[in-house]
Amino acid sequence: MQNDINFLAYCIESYKSEKKYTGRQVISLFDKYGVLDYITNCAGALHTTGEQYIIQDIDEYIANRKPQ
Repeated sequence: MQNDINFLAYCIESYKSEKKYTGRQVISLFDKYGVLDYITNCAGALHTTGEQYIIQDIDEYIANRKPQ
């Protein structure tokens, strides 16, 4: 459980830093598109990748959920 929380925090902070967003902006974006659930469900696979891959994967996940 603690590892999951730590990994979520890592993903949030990495995304925030890369995109130059505030924490509030990231959480709002992640809530809107269900990113936190996605990260939690895929943590095992994502945990084995690098930071840039995680950010790219989150961007792709969000893009696939935006209305066309």
